[in-house]
Amino acid sequence: MAKQERAIRTRNALVESAAVLFDRDGFELASLATISARAGVSSGALHFHFPSKAALADAVVAAAGDRLLRITREREALPLQILIDASHELVQGLGTDPVLRAGFALGAAPERTRTERDLRRQWREWVEGMVARAERAGLLAPDVAARDVAAAVVAVAAGHEALGHQDPGWLERAPLTRFWAFLLPRVVGAARVGLFVAAGDQERVREPDHVPETGEPDRVRESGEADCVRATGE
Repeated sequence: MAKQERAIRTRNALVESAAVLFDRDGFELASLATISARAGVSSGALHFHFPSKAALADAVVAAAGDRLLRITREREALPLQILIDASHELVQGLGTDPVLRAGFALGAAPERTRTERDLRRQWREWVEGMVARAERAGLLAPDVAARDVAAAVVAVAAGHEALGHQDPGWLERAPLTRFWAFLLPRVVGAARVGLFVAAGDQERVREPDHVPETGEPDRVRESGEADCVRATGE
């Protein structure tokens, strides 16, 4: 068992090291020798687990995909609040987690990997499904199309990802909060804005390592309405 645990730790260390170097230096410039050295393992151990750099890239995408699945996990909230919370968790993760960041980049460059997994497509399809749930629940304003809401959310997340490469401030909570504060009145109508927290419900939005945040959430509970919360601007 100890041998198996060491093998798992070695593999995970190599995936983390590869993600950091792919993210920092780019897939082409990151060498297997540098990846193994950063992970603190021999080149032989690297080749035991991964026969090629493409195999390592596949593992990075898979690890990032697992993180994305946790970000898009089911939560006890209204569908639009689930979407708001997940969008905050994704953007924060792209700012702090090199595995998630590298996985998104590699998934959009299939010539570098052997996997067909595209995390941007996975995110888009989840957003579309969540907005459709909100529409079925009667949460969208009568003149709002679900496809338009989904397109806006997907585009903004992609924009934050791209802009964050140059300015990490785009991957903080405040810019995305302002987006949701601007969008929610149009999407749900002024009368329902108070049902949602534009800054994300901090009891449900977790840090990238999936440890719950501490401190009191910026939320107001209405008597008898467990999921009704007040939208905030920051």
